[in-house]
Amino acid sequence: MAVIAGRPKRGALLPKQFAAVTDSRLGSLGVYVLRRVLWMIPVVFFVIVITFSLMHLASGSPWDKAGGRQLSQVVIDNLNRKYGLNRPIYEQFALYVWNVLHFDFGLSYQYQGKTVVELIGGGWPYTATIGVLAFALIVPFGIGLGVIAALRQNSRVDYATMGFATFAASFPNFVIGALMIVFFSVLMYKWTGGEFFLPAGGWGVDDHLVMPAVTLALLPIAYTARLTRASTLEVIRQDYVRTAWAKGLSERLVVVRHVLKNALIPVVTTLGPTFAFLVTGSVIVEQVFSIPGIGRAFVQAVNSRDYPMILGTTVLFSLVIAVANLIVDILYVFIDPRVRLT
Repeated sequence: MAVIAGRPKRGALLPKQFAAVTDSRLGSLGVYVLRRVLWMIPVVFFVIVITFSLMHLASGSPWDKAGGRQLSQVVIDNLNRKYGLNRPIYEQFALYVWNVLHFDFGLSYQYQGKTVVELIGGGWPYTATIGVLAFALIVPFGIGLGVIAALRQNSRVDYATMGFATFAASFPNFVIGALMIVFFSVLMYKWTGGEFFLPAGGWGVDDHLVMPAVTLALLPIAYTARLTRASTLEVIRQDYVRTAWAKGLSERLVVVRHVLKNALIPVVTTLGPTFAFLVTGSVIVEQVFSIPGIGRAFVQAVNSRDYPMILGTTVLFSLVIAVANLIVDILYVFIDPRVRLT
């Protein structure tokens, strides 16, 4: 929770040495981070409870037409016994939670002999690379376009920027990805005689990263630009900004020192969940461009009812989102010195 400075001192019921630590800015931040980290434990637990319940409430089993053929009842019974699916639900849940406490997420049903940790570790670098590249495009382009549009309100630059944002937000990822494949892969290969084109899928050299990263970044860029524009316009109308203009300060100094720092607070709020979404994998983008990331693996796990893989990726997603939100709250302190975390 973020509050403005001026609150009563904390730690009245604590020993003086602890009260002195928690009342300092750095000590207050450390206590807040520790409290949030501890709160992640019940959050992850409830994520496991909900995911585990939904999986077992769904009809069917992991062995329905496994490998494209119907298994015999004897084989199904042996598989259930091997993976503990013949036990009562509460025993399965208790055993899974106990294993998670020991960082054991089990064996995958779909990939025989491979653990969930190995599969997630194999797909994570691909997903994280695409996500980080997309985020690197979102921050400068989204914030930059939004600030420029606000400073040039009702001009051609403003109309062009918001027109681009509306256009980018109107198309889902799979449509943008398909259009980019048609233009930059198929048509460019045809027009240049194979001298210049971008690969339509897979993973290899750097040119494989261009279209997935751009496709993943376009929609967040549009939303970030629109939010930044609205926030910047609100800040520009404040009295202290008008005073800065009246003093004759340069536009760059006013924007950087007075406008941008205050306008970024709502933008940073959305960038945290956006980053979490990007680095945990966009299912659609990975499917369109055949990227072997964890997003694609999660879809395959759902289709095959690979319970350990579904639970493992869900736990990972929840942790990344929780950490991203924590980082956003910490950034508030550095963006606005008046903010105190309690």
